[in-house]
Amino acid sequence: MRRIAVLNQKGGVGKTTTTVNLAAALAMAGYKTQVLDLDPQAHATLHLGLLPGRSGPSLYEALTENLPLARVRRTVGENLSICGSHIDLAGAELELLSTVGREVILRDQISADSEKFDFILMDCPPSLSVLTLNALCAATEVLIPLQAHFLALHGLSKLLETVHLVSKRVNRDLKVGGIVLCLYDAGTRHGSEVIEDLSTFFDTRRRANAPWAEAKLFQTRIRRNIRLAECPSFGQSIFQYAPTSRGAEDYASLAAEIQGLPAASIWQEGDEKTADAA
Repeated sequence: MRRIAVLNQKGGVGKTTTTVNLAAALAMAGYKTQVLDLDPQAHATLHLGLLPGRSGPSLYEALTENLPLARVRRTVGENLSICGSHIDLAGAELELLSTVGREVILRDQISADSEKFDFILMDCPPSLSVLTLNALCAATEVLIPLQAHFLALHGLSKLLETVHLVSKRVNRDLKVGGIVLCLYDAGTRHGSEVIEDLSTFFDTRRRANAPWAEAKLFQTRIRRNIRLAECPSFGQSIFQYAPTSRGAEDYASLAAEIQGLPAASIWQEGDEKTADAA
């Protein structure tokens, strides 16, 4: 079972979009997949068609009341389920302040769950909270969505430092699986420069014992696409809402890379048309 924390401390980089649509692509490929929505904003929960507070218990009860994940989980498609979020999760950090081992509650919940999955994807909040630490302690790998923008690189060192500390002190199995570029505008010089900077960044910081030693920059780029922006409002993944769109094509390609296969569709930047094309 692969447990992937989708993480970036900066909001608006495509983190939830990647969590939901990558999970949907893996489910379509036949893998039993579960999404854990650890963000109090509950965007992944809404994206998959559930209403926070009206669809039964959430991860708030699982973390604070030890409610089994089986009581929280909802099936939203073939091979796809979600343990949803709720705004109450925002108060979990204070409620768990005096709880011994509060950072490993989620890991223990997953271990105790009788239902097993091929993939568990965790949508983390854009902050280093106890919720994020729970995800990092439960995960085997970290996937970092990153916008191809110079300023986005500035927070990467801090993020890797956090992963390193968790790996060193709590979860020795934790590795950085890779970085996926989101909201990508193909054909721009700036985007190409950011890719070069990322490659240099990792090449100069690779160490045998570092959790990012084998991290890769995924060949698939998630292009800026209006269909990806529209589908959450319909409570659908991109594969339900616009299965022939470039957004669906890109996430199917990313899912192939996650499985260790060649990217499903390799496209040339020179062939790109408008950034918002379907």
